[in-house]
Amino acid sequence: MDAKKEILIKLQQDILLWQGFKPQAAAKAERVGLGEIEQAFPGGVFPKRAIHEFITVLPEDSASSGGFIAGLLAVLMQDGAACVWVSTSRKLFPASLSTFNVEPERIIFMDVKTEKDVLWITEEALKCEGLAAVVAELNNLSLIESRRLQLAVEESGVTGFILRKDASKATSTVATARWKISPLPTDTTSGLPGLGFPRWQVELLKVRNGNPGSWVLEWAGENFAAVNKVSGQSVWTEKEKRKIG
Repeated sequence: MDAKKEILIKLQQDILLWQGFKPQAAAKAERVGLGEIEQAFPGGVFPKRAIHEFITVLPEDSASSGGFIAGLLAVLMQDGAACVWVSTSRKLFPASLSTFNVEPERIIFMDVKTEKDVLWITEEALKCEGLAAVVAELNNLSLIESRRLQLAVEESGVTGFILRKDASKATSTVATARWKISPLPTDTTSGLPGLGFPRWQVELLKVRNGNPGSWVLEWAGENFAAVNKVSGQSVWTEKEKRKIG
């Protein structure tokens, strides 16, 4: 049984190499701050050279996904790199990014007229090694288009985030991970009026060679924190220096 397990692990590692994933030494496998969610990815490392697809059918899903991505950008952009955000109908209020420790002036917003323009800009931006990430809002993404984007990120190392409004063709892309982020009621301290930290139901619907799952997370001011589904209380906070793998 052990021999079969070793063969299976070796085969999975080979598949990752064929698909463009580059292994890292254990000492270099730094975390992005998502806690146990990171264990769902191959090697327990959030994939950087990858396209992450977010299903955002409802407006509230789009807003939640934007906040969740902003939390990731806080890590990706911590070394001073910029990010490109492109769409035909952007609803994001740039100043709100400061809630997630992202400097809005380091986001290059491109508002264009057609989805064709969004795709062209996204592919070209993903080829720019100086960028930390590219966020694109699209209705649809075909298999061929997703392959072109994946090839771009494998060469540059830039992380791609696609917010898709149409989920009817969700199985037709080569995205490394497919997410669905839904809003949850916030928790206030001692019953005081107002709003608590942003809280989401985080569903990893698909992850290549990984383990899909569902978690409850909130943005605890400086980092992500998991929430106990029974008590509703935060159960851990990432104390270590947060970097992308």
